Amino acid sequence: MRHTLRISALAAVATVALATASAQAQAVRTEKNVSLDLAVQIASATVAACAANGYAVAAAVVDRAGIMRTIQRADNAGPHTLGSATQKAWTSASAKNTTQAMMEGAQRNPAGANLVHMPGFLLLGGGVPIKVGNEVIGAVGVGGAPGGHLDEQCAMAGIDKVKEQLK
Repeated sequence: MRHTLRISALAAVATVALATASAQAQAVRTEKNVSLDLAVQIASATVAACAANGYAVAAAVVDRAGIMRTIQRADNAGPHTLGSATQKAWTSASAKNTTQAMMEGAQRNPAGANLVHMPGFLLLGGGVPIKVGNEVIGAVGVGGAPGGHLDEQCAMAGIDKVKEQLK
């Protein structure tokens, strides 16, 4: 009986110790994030991709939390392109989805249409998450091409230019 009690007590202590160690191990997280250098490369490649098609745009790159890392505005891009690029990047990082997909989903789903009322959300094509595997490390937003689908194509081209660094 005494031996059983001692084993039960040891098992209880071990369980508490494991639970405590597990809680401490989860207290600090390691996350990947977009660096300034990578953000500048993506923004430059995105603006260049649009320019190659004759579109003067702005490209904003935010980190995983939606905080601005860099923004570039092409010569002749309108002043409104800065705001739309910024909001698209923030929306994409926040939702971990493309703004084009979110816009289409909101158009099909009346409940999803309420997203347009969230401050800072912009449901127009042109926001694309930047991923390492399945982890979103940031997002790029583009404004100024003659259509959100074209903004998105430029964003995808900008990300594609750095794909070897996204591993």
